[in-house]
Amino acid sequence: MKRTHLALLYLLVAATFCAGQTVPPATTAGPENTPVVLAELPDAPGAQQSSSPEGSGASTTDNKTKSEEKNAGQSTAAASSTPEGQVTAPGQQPKRILGIMPNFRAVSAGAVAPPPTPKQSFIIATRNSFDYSSFIFVGVTSLMAEGTNAHPQLGKGVEGFGRYYWRGFVDKTDGNYLVIFALPSILHEDERYYAKGEGGFWKRGIYAASRILITPDYHGHNTFNASEVFGRAMAQGISTTYYPSKDRTGGALAVKYGYAMGRDALTNVFREFWPDIATHVLHRHP
Repeated sequence: MKRTHLALLYLLVAATFCAGQTVPPATTAGPENTPVVLAELPDAPGAQQSSSPEGSGASTTDNKTKSEEKNAGQSTAAASSTPEGQVTAPGQQPKRILGIMPNFRAVSAGAVAPPPTPKQSFIIATRNSFDYSSFIFVGVTSLMAEGTNAHPQLGKGVEGFGRYYWRGFVDKTDGNYLVIFALPSILHEDERYYAKGEGGFWKRGIYAASRILITPDYHGHNTFNASEVFGRAMAQGISTTYYPSKDRTGGALAVKYGYAMGRDALTNVFREFWPDIATHVLHRHP
C-alpha cells in the first residue's frame, strides 16, 4: 500500500507540473482547471513512468489513473458546452445574458472557432428568431410603438397592437436570416461576435460597436461587413410591402435602418462588457 501511495504522490507532482503549462483559451475549463490538467496528463513528461516492484499494485494505480483521466476529459468536453445561461469561467461568453437575452452569436475572448457552415448559420438565425425571448422583445417594442402612435395608420388598442406585433416580428426575422445566414453563406463572412475581452473601456467599446462594419471572413481576415450593412438595408426594403404607404418614404426607411444598425452595435457593446459586469458588479458567473 505504501508503494501505491508513493505512485499516487508521483502522479500528483506530475499534475502540478502540468498545471503550470499554457492551456489554449478555447479549451480552458474555467477557475477549476483540474479537468484540463488531468486530460493532458498522458502527454506530460513522466506522467506514465510510475513504476513499482509490486507490479499488480502499479498496474491497478495506472488503470485507476487512466480511468480518472478519461472521466476528466469527458468533463472538460461537457464544460465546453454548458447549459444555456451558464459558463465555466469569468470572461467567457454565455449562451444567454441574465438567463433571457440570447447570445448564440458570441464567441469568447481568445477562442479560435472554425468558420460556420451554412447549416450552423441557419440554426443560429432560427434560434435568434424563434427563441421565446424574441416574442417577448417584439411584444415590448410593439407596445411602445403602439403607445407612442409611431404608425398612426396601424391604429390603437388591441387590434393596433396586433398589427404592430406581426410587422415587428417579420422585421426581426427576415433581418436575422439575411444578416446571419443568407448573405454570410454567399459572401463567406463570419457574422458571429468575437469578444475582445481585454484593453481599456473605450478601446473595447469602439471595437465592439465597429463590428457592424468589420467582420472576419472564412479565412479569419477582417473585411467590410457587407452582410450586416446590406442585409439590414434589404430587410428595410422588404418592409415596404407590409407597412402603410406613409412609412415608405426615404426618410422613414432611413430612420428604421439607423435604428436597426444602432441596436446591433449596442448589442455588441453589451455582449463585450457583460462578463465584466456579471463578475465585478453582480459578483456572479456571466
